[in-house]
Amino acid sequence: MDYRTNITEFILLGLSQTKEIEVICFVLFLLCYIAILFGNLLIMISVTWSHLINQPMYFFLSYLALSDLCYTSTVTPKLIINLVTTKKSISYNGCMTQLFTMHFFGGIEVFILTGMAYDRYVAICKPLHYTILMSRQKCDAVIAASCAGGFLHSFGQFLLAVFLPYCGPNEIDHYFCDVYPLLKLACTDTRKIGFLVIANSGLMGLVTFVVLLISYGVILYTVRSYSAENRRKALSTCSSHITVVVLFIAPLLFIYIRPATTLPEDKVFALFYTIIAPMLNPLIYTLRNKEMKNAIKRLCYLMSGSEGNRLKGVTVFHHHTVS
Repeated sequence: MDYRTNITEFILLGLSQTKEIEVICFVLFLLCYIAILFGNLLIMISVTWSHLINQPMYFFLSYLALSDLCYTSTVTPKLIINLVTTKKSISYNGCMTQLFTMHFFGGIEVFILTGMAYDRYVAICKPLHYTILMSRQKCDAVIAASCAGGFLHSFGQFLLAVFLPYCGPNEIDHYFCDVYPLLKLACTDTRKIGFLVIANSGLMGLVTFVVLLISYGVILYTVRSYSAENRRKALSTCSSHITVVVLFIAPLLFIYIRPATTLPEDKVFALFYTIIAPMLNPLIYTLRNKEMKNAIKRLCYLMSGSEGNRLKGVTVFHHHTVS
Protein backbone atom coordinates (compact mmCIF):
# COMPACT_ATOMS: atom_id res chain seq x y z
CA MET A 1 0.00 0.00 0.00
CA ASP A 2 2.89 2.35 0.68
CA TYR A 3 4.27 1.87 -2.81
CA ARG A 4 1.08 3.06 -4.42
CA THR A 5 1.41 6.54 -2.92
CA ASN A 6 4.46 7.08 -5.18
CA ILE A 7 2.13 7.27 -8.19
CA THR A 8 -0.29 10.22 -8.18
CA GLU A 9 -1.01 10.22 -11.91
CA PHE A 10 -0.58 8.08 -15.01
CA ILE A 11 0.47 9.11 -18.52
CA LEU A 12 -1.72 7.71 -21.29
CA LEU A 13 0.45 7.12 -24.35
CA GLY A 14 -2.67 6.96 -26.54
CA LEU A 15 -2.97 5.67 -30.08
CA SER A 16 0.03 7.48 -31.57
CA GLN A 17 2.77 9.94 -30.70
CA THR A 18 2.85 11.46 -34.21
CA LYS A 19 1.28 14.93 -34.28
CA GLU A 20 -0.20 14.62 -37.77
CA ILE A 21 -1.89 11.32 -36.93
CA GLU A 22 -3.21 12.78 -33.66
CA VAL A 23 -4.87 15.67 -35.54
CA ILE A 24 -6.54 13.24 -37.96
CA CYS A 25 -7.66 11.04 -35.06
CA PHE A 26 -9.01 14.08 -33.19
CA VAL A 27 -11.28 15.08 -36.09
CA LEU A 28 -12.32 11.48 -36.76
CA PHE A 29 -13.16 10.56 -33.16
CA LEU A 30 -14.87 13.89 -32.49
CA LEU A 31 -17.20 13.20 -35.42
CA CYS A 32 -17.67 9.62 -34.18
CA TYR A 33 -18.59 10.83 -30.70
CA ILE A 34 -21.09 13.34 -32.10
CA ALA A 35 -22.62 10.52 -34.17
CA ILE A 36 -22.78 8.30 -31.04
CA LEU A 37 -24.55 11.03 -29.05
CA PHE A 38 -27.00 11.83 -31.84
CA GLY A 39 -27.77 8.25 -32.88
CA ASN A 40 -28.27 6.79 -29.42
CA LEU A 41 -30.25 9.77 -28.12
CA LEU A 42 -32.46 9.52 -31.22
CA ILE A 43 -33.20 5.86 -30.49
CA MET A 44 -33.89 6.53 -26.79
CA ILE A 45 -36.28 9.41 -27.48
CA SER A 46 -37.98 7.74 -30.47
CA VAL A 47 -38.72 4.57 -28.49
CA THR A 48 -39.72 6.37 -25.28
CA TRP A 49 -42.13 8.72 -27.05
CA SER A 50 -43.86 5.99 -29.05
CA HIS A 51 -45.86 2.83 -28.46
CA LEU A 52 -42.69 0.82 -29.09
CA ILE A 53 -41.68 1.29 -25.44
CA ASN A 54 -44.38 -1.30 -24.61
CA GLN A 55 -42.65 -3.95 -26.73
CA PRO A 56 -39.82 -5.79 -24.91
CA MET A 57 -37.43 -5.73 -27.87
CA TYR A 58 -37.57 -1.94 -28.16
CA PHE A 59 -37.67 -1.51 -24.38
CA PHE A 60 -34.31 -3.31 -24.23
CA LEU A 61 -33.07 -1.37 -27.27
CA SER A 62 -33.65 1.95 -25.51
CA TYR A 63 -31.61 0.77 -22.52
CA LEU A 64 -28.92 -0.61 -24.86
CA ALA A 65 -28.66 2.87 -26.42
CA LEU A 66 -28.39 4.41 -22.93
CA SER A 67 -25.64 1.97 -21.89
CA ASP A 68 -23.81 2.61 -25.18
CA LEU A 69 -23.96 6.34 -24.51
CA CYS A 70 -22.68 6.02 -20.94
CA TYR A 71 -20.08 3.41 -21.85
CA THR A 72 -18.40 5.36 -24.63
CA SER A 73 -18.58 8.58 -22.57
CA THR A 74 -16.27 7.03 -19.95
CA VAL A 75 -13.49 6.75 -22.56
CA THR A 76 -14.02 8.81 -25.71
CA PRO A 77 -14.06 12.41 -24.31
CA LYS A 78 -10.74 11.79 -22.52
CA LEU A 79 -9.29 10.27 -25.70
CA ILE A 80 -10.37 13.30 -27.76
CA ILE A 81 -8.94 15.79 -25.25
CA ASN A 82 -5.62 13.96 -25.00
CA LEU A 83 -5.21 14.06 -28.79
CA VAL A 84 -4.85 17.87 -28.68
CA THR A 85 -3.06 18.32 -25.36
CA THR A 86 0.65 18.09 -24.67
CA LYS A 87 0.39 16.36 -21.30
CA LYS A 88 -1.75 13.25 -21.64
CA SER A 89 -2.16 12.53 -17.95
CA ILE A 90 -4.90 11.11 -15.76
CA SER A 91 -4.90 11.16 -11.98
CA TYR A 92 -4.69 7.95 -9.97
CA ASN A 93 -8.26 8.40 -8.70
CA GLY A 94 -9.44 9.35 -12.20
CA CYS A 95 -7.83 6.23 -13.62
CA MET A 96 -9.51 3.92 -11.10
CA THR A 97 -12.85 5.70 -11.62
CA GLN A 98 -12.56 5.29 -15.39
CA LEU A 99 -11.73 1.59 -15.00
CA PHE A 100 -14.74 1.00 -12.73
CA THR A 101 -17.30 2.96 -14.80
CA MET A 102 -16.10 1.52 -18.10
CA HIS A 103 -16.47 -2.07 -16.90
CA PHE A 104 -19.75 -1.21 -15.14
CA PHE A 105 -21.49 0.08 -18.27
CA GLY A 106 -19.72 -2.51 -20.45
CA GLY A 107 -20.99 -5.30 -18.20
CA ILE A 108 -24.52 -3.85 -18.33
CA GLU A 109 -24.36 -3.83 -22.13
CA VAL A 110 -23.27 -7.47 -22.32
CA PHE A 111 -26.14 -8.56 -20.05
CA ILE A 112 -28.69 -6.43 -21.94
CA LEU A 113 -27.56 -8.06 -25.20
CA THR A 114 -28.18 -11.42 -23.51
CA GLY A 115 -31.64 -10.25 -22.44
CA MET A 116 -32.40 -9.17 -26.01
CA ALA A 117 -31.35 -12.59 -27.30
CA TYR A 118 -33.65 -14.26 -24.77
CA ASP A 119 -36.49 -12.00 -25.91
CA ARG A 120 -35.99 -13.10 -29.53
CA TYR A 121 -35.76 -16.74 -28.46
CA VAL A 122 -39.09 -16.56 -26.60
CA ALA A 123 -40.77 -14.58 -29.41
CA ILE A 124 -39.78 -17.11 -32.09
CA CYS A 125 -39.59 -20.43 -30.22
CA LYS A 126 -42.32 -19.93 -27.58
CA PRO A 127 -44.73 -17.38 -29.11
CA LEU A 128 -47.78 -18.58 -27.11
CA HIS A 129 -45.98 -17.84 -23.81
CA TYR A 130 -44.40 -14.57 -24.95
CA THR A 131 -46.71 -12.13 -23.15
CA ILE A 132 -46.23 -14.03 -19.87
CA LEU A 133 -42.49 -14.64 -20.10
CA MET A 134 -41.71 -11.13 -21.36
CA SER A 135 -44.09 -9.03 -19.28
CA ARG A 136 -43.04 -5.50 -18.26
CA GLN A 137 -42.25 -6.77 -14.78
CA LYS A 138 -39.92 -9.43 -16.23
CA CYS A 139 -38.28 -6.85 -18.51
CA ASP A 140 -37.67 -4.52 -15.55
CA ALA A 141 -36.15 -7.46 -13.68
CA VAL A 142 -33.78 -8.14 -16.61
CA ILE A 143 -32.58 -4.51 -16.58
CA ALA A 144 -32.13 -4.60 -12.79
CA ALA A 145 -30.20 -7.88 -13.05
CA SER A 146 -28.03 -6.38 -15.82
CA CYS A 147 -27.14 -3.42 -13.60
CA ALA A 148 -26.37 -5.74 -10.67
CA GLY A 149 -24.25 -8.00 -12.88
CA GLY A 150 -22.41 -5.01 -14.32
CA PHE A 151 -21.68 -3.71 -10.83
CA LEU A 152 -20.34 -7.05 -9.56
CA HIS A 153 -18.15 -7.41 -12.65
CA SER A 154 -16.73 -3.88 -12.46
CA PHE A 155 -16.26 -4.01 -8.69
CA GLY A 156 -14.20 -7.18 -9.13
CA GLN A 157 -12.00 -5.51 -11.76
CA PHE A 158 -11.68 -2.42 -9.57
CA LEU A 159 -10.54 -4.45 -6.55
CA LEU A 160 -7.92 -6.27 -8.64
CA ALA A 161 -6.40 -2.95 -9.76
CA VAL A 162 -6.82 -0.66 -6.75
CA PHE A 163 -4.86 -2.81 -4.29
CA LEU A 164 -1.84 -3.28 -6.56
CA PRO A 165 1.35 -1.40 -5.59
CA TYR A 166 2.46 1.07 -8.30
CA CYS A 167 5.98 2.38 -7.83
CA GLY A 168 6.85 3.50 -11.36
CA PRO A 169 7.05 3.88 -14.28
CA ASN A 170 3.65 5.50 -14.75
CA GLU A 171 3.16 5.34 -18.54
CA ILE A 172 0.12 3.35 -19.67
CA ASP A 173 0.49 2.12 -23.24
CA HIS A 174 -3.19 2.63 -24.04
CA TYR A 175 -5.75 5.41 -24.48
CA PHE A 176 -7.70 4.52 -21.33
CA CYS A 177 -7.13 2.83 -17.98
CA ASP A 178 -7.69 -0.91 -18.06
CA VAL A 179 -6.56 -3.84 -15.94
CA TYR A 180 -4.01 -5.46 -18.25
CA PRO A 181 -2.02 -2.26 -18.96
CA LEU A 182 -2.06 -1.50 -15.22
CA LEU A 183 -0.75 -4.97 -14.38
CA LYS A 184 2.39 -4.13 -16.39
CA LEU A 185 3.04 -1.16 -14.10
CA ALA A 186 2.57 -3.00 -10.81
CA CYS A 187 5.77 -3.71 -8.89
CA THR A 188 4.68 -7.16 -7.75
CA ASP A 189 4.01 -10.59 -9.23
CA THR A 190 0.68 -10.26 -11.10
CA ARG A 191 0.34 -13.74 -12.62
CA LYS A 192 -2.39 -14.85 -10.21
CA ILE A 193 -4.25 -11.57 -10.67
CA GLY A 194 -4.02 -12.09 -14.43
CA PHE A 195 -5.87 -15.40 -14.09
CA LEU A 196 -8.53 -13.64 -11.99
CA VAL A 197 -8.99 -11.09 -14.78
CA ILE A 198 -9.49 -13.94 -17.26
CA ALA A 199 -12.04 -15.53 -14.91
CA ASN A 200 -13.89 -12.22 -14.45
CA SER A 201 -13.81 -10.66 -17.92
CA GLY A 202 -12.68 -13.40 -20.29
CA LEU A 203 -14.91 -16.23 -19.11
CA MET A 204 -17.90 -13.90 -18.65
CA GLY A 205 -17.57 -12.78 -22.26
CA LEU A 206 -16.94 -16.31 -23.52
CA VAL A 207 -19.91 -17.86 -21.67
CA THR A 208 -22.18 -15.03 -22.84
CA PHE A 209 -20.98 -15.42 -26.43
CA VAL A 210 -21.52 -19.21 -26.40
CA VAL A 211 -25.01 -18.83 -24.86
CA LEU A 212 -25.92 -16.28 -27.54
CA LEU A 213 -24.64 -18.54 -30.32
CA ILE A 214 -26.63 -21.49 -28.96
CA SER A 215 -29.81 -19.41 -28.62
CA TYR A 216 -29.53 -18.18 -32.21
CA GLY A 217 -28.75 -21.70 -33.37
CA VAL A 218 -32.05 -22.83 -31.82
CA ILE A 219 -33.82 -19.86 -33.42
CA LEU A 220 -32.42 -20.67 -36.88
CA TYR A 221 -33.52 -24.28 -36.48
CA THR A 222 -37.03 -23.19 -35.42
CA VAL A 223 -37.63 -20.73 -38.28
CA ARG A 224 -37.10 -23.47 -40.87
CA SER A 225 -40.76 -24.39 -40.54
CA TYR A 226 -41.96 -20.77 -40.90
CA SER A 227 -43.43 -19.27 -44.04
CA ALA A 228 -41.01 -17.34 -46.27
CA GLU A 229 -42.32 -13.95 -45.12
CA ASN A 230 -42.24 -14.77 -41.40
CA ARG A 231 -38.82 -16.36 -41.79
CA ARG A 232 -37.53 -13.22 -43.49
CA LYS A 233 -38.82 -10.99 -40.66
CA ALA A 234 -37.35 -13.22 -37.95
CA LEU A 235 -33.97 -13.48 -39.64
CA SER A 236 -33.86 -9.72 -40.31
CA THR A 237 -34.30 -8.93 -36.60
CA CYS A 238 -31.87 -11.64 -35.49
CA SER A 239 -29.19 -10.69 -38.02
CA SER A 240 -29.11 -7.14 -36.64
CA HIS A 241 -28.66 -8.43 -33.12
CA ILE A 242 -25.98 -10.96 -34.12
CA THR A 243 -24.03 -8.19 -35.89
CA VAL A 244 -24.08 -6.04 -32.75
CA VAL A 245 -23.03 -8.98 -30.55
CA VAL A 246 -20.07 -9.86 -32.81
CA LEU A 247 -18.93 -6.22 -33.06
CA PHE A 248 -18.96 -5.80 -29.29
CA ILE A 249 -18.06 -9.17 -27.75
CA ALA A 250 -15.60 -10.65 -30.29
CA PRO A 251 -12.95 -7.90 -29.71
CA LEU A 252 -13.50 -8.26 -25.95
CA LEU A 253 -12.69 -11.97 -26.17
CA PHE A 254 -9.49 -11.26 -28.12
CA ILE A 255 -8.23 -9.04 -25.28
CA TYR A 256 -9.51 -10.70 -22.11
CA ILE A 257 -9.54 -14.43 -22.83
CA ARG A 258 -5.76 -14.74 -23.11
CA PRO A 259 -3.11 -14.53 -20.33
CA ALA A 260 -2.22 -11.12 -18.85
CA THR A 261 -0.26 -9.65 -21.75
CA THR A 262 -0.72 -6.53 -23.86
CA LEU A 263 -0.27 -6.45 -27.62
CA PRO A 264 -0.05 -3.47 -30.03
CA GLU A 265 -3.27 -4.71 -31.66
CA ASP A 266 -5.19 -4.28 -28.39
CA LYS A 267 -5.74 -0.58 -29.03
CA VAL A 268 -7.30 -1.27 -32.42
CA PHE A 269 -9.57 -4.00 -31.07
CA ALA A 270 -10.53 -1.75 -28.13
CA LEU A 271 -11.75 0.87 -30.62
CA PHE A 272 -14.38 -1.62 -31.79
CA TYR A 273 -16.15 -1.94 -28.44
CA THR A 274 -15.51 1.60 -27.12
CA ILE A 275 -16.33 3.67 -30.23
CA ILE A 276 -17.21 1.74 -33.40
CA ALA A 277 -19.91 -0.55 -31.94
CA PRO A 278 -21.73 2.27 -30.02
CA MET A 279 -21.64 4.36 -33.21
CA LEU A 280 -22.93 1.62 -35.53
CA ASN A 281 -25.60 0.16 -33.22
CA PRO A 282 -28.21 2.85 -34.01
CA LEU A 283 -27.65 2.34 -37.76
CA ILE A 284 -27.79 -1.45 -37.50
CA TYR A 285 -31.08 -1.39 -35.58
CA THR A 286 -32.82 1.27 -37.69
CA LEU A 287 -31.75 0.77 -41.32
CA ARG A 288 -33.62 -2.55 -41.71
CA ASN A 289 -36.32 -1.96 -39.09
CA LYS A 290 -39.56 -0.47 -40.40
CA GLU A 291 -41.03 0.18 -36.94
CA MET A 292 -37.96 2.15 -35.80
CA LYS A 293 -38.00 4.16 -39.02
CA ASN A 294 -41.67 5.02 -38.47
CA ALA A 295 -41.00 5.97 -34.83
CA ILE A 296 -38.19 8.31 -35.89
CA LYS A 297 -40.41 9.83 -38.60
CA ARG A 298 -43.18 10.41 -36.04
CA LEU A 299 -40.71 12.05 -33.68
CA CYS A 300 -39.48 14.36 -36.45
CA TYR A 301 -43.09 15.15 -37.38
CA LEU A 302 -43.99 15.95 -33.77
CA MET A 303 -40.94 18.16 -33.39
CA SER A 304 -41.59 19.97 -36.65
CA GLY A 305 -45.28 20.28 -35.75
CA SER A 306 -44.57 21.74 -32.32
CA GLU A 307 -42.04 24.12 -33.86
CA GLY A 308 -44.60 25.13 -36.48
CA ASN A 309 -47.25 25.76 -33.81
CA ARG A 310 -44.77 27.82 -31.83
CA LEU A 311 -43.93 29.95 -34.86
CA LYS A 312 -47.63 30.26 -35.69
CA GLY A 313 -48.33 31.47 -32.17
CA VAL A 314 -45.56 34.04 -32.42
CA THR A 315 -46.96 35.26 -35.75
CA VAL A 316 -50.49 35.59 -34.34
CA PHE A 317 -49.20 37.39 -31.27
CA HIS A 318 -47.19 39.76 -33.48
CA HIS A 319 -50.26 40.39 -35.70
CA HIS A 320 -52.45 41.29 -32.68
CA THR A 321 -49.72 43.51 -31.28
CA VAL A 322 -49.40 45.44 -34.54
CA SER A 323 -53.20 45.79 -34.81
